[in-house]
Amino acid sequence: MSSHLIRNPGSPLDLGWVENSRVNLPAVKRRAETLKTRRSVKKQWQAGWLLRAVTCIDLTTLAGDDTITNVSRLCFKAENPIRKDLLEKMGVEESKVKTGAVCVYSSRVDDAVSTLKKLGSKVPVASVAAGFPAGQTPLKQRIEEIKMAVSAGAQEIDIVITRGHVLSGNYQALYEEIAAMRKACGDAHLKTILATGELGSLTNVYKASLVAMMAGSDFIKTSTGKEAVNATFPVALVMVRAVRDYYERTGHKVGFKPAGGIRSAKDALVWLSLMKEELGDEWTHPNLFRLGASSLLGDIERQLFHHVTGRYAAAHELPMA
Repeated sequence: MSSHLIRNPGSPLDLGWVENSRVNLPAVKRRAETLKTRRSVKKQWQAGWLLRAVTCIDLTTLAGDDTITNVSRLCFKAENPIRKDLLEKMGVEESKVKTGAVCVYSSRVDDAVSTLKKLGSKVPVASVAAGFPAGQTPLKQRIEEIKMAVSAGAQEIDIVITRGHVLSGNYQALYEEIAAMRKACGDAHLKTILATGELGSLTNVYKASLVAMMAGSDFIKTSTGKEAVNATFPVALVMVRAVRDYYERTGHKVGFKPAGGIRSAKDALVWLSLMKEELGDEWTHPNLFRLGASSLLGDIERQLFHHVTGRYAAAHELPMA
């Protein structure tokens, strides 16, 4: 079990809070624009922040041609995300730098679990489930997929919501759906994907975030990575402020996971600064923050190689994820 994650017990559905919520779009856009203009941290401080980002990555493969081979390679990279010699030169213990999780389809959970066990790794396995990415399969089948992934050893479950419940304002149905999936997870932790690019407005994003947390989500996540629009800063601001509002009202801490289109080390630094400024340093650690990505780790390792050696690595000098 992913004991490092904090469980959110949820709360009764407060429709008054949900339905009376509004988002100031111009204010959100102004704040989001400021994030892109911040000067990045430099030198050893940048290296430190990039290593923090590595520990928050859900290293992901969600391809139609996934096999045990590429899943095993992904697991090895999750256990050994940065070259050992680079860590030694930075004075960092190898044991302290692992990715937050390995994320795969439910049918590949067994491959990931068995590989990590052979490596003696404690990196948890996360599985997308519940009709990912569209969420259009019947709820009974979605529940069964969650149970299958958990029984195979998944410690974290990334589910998708029925977007139609949000678009039609049926928050009772949304709450009941997520609560049922939370129950199916058992001891596995629930990350709820809102697919924000398909919710129509930032107000809908805020309302869906509240309902997901009330229903017991341990994390709320922006996107499947398969939508036309994925993780954006305006959406992130709305979601993290929903996290803050929920914590202030209930005392329960919920994590946040942006996913889709996060590819560069510079992007990772901006996301970390957003979390630190909006929620505090506690939300820059993997128990409350994850980055859903497949190619991000490669660029972070490339930047760390440059930090240590003063030059950028050739393609053959860094192992693939």
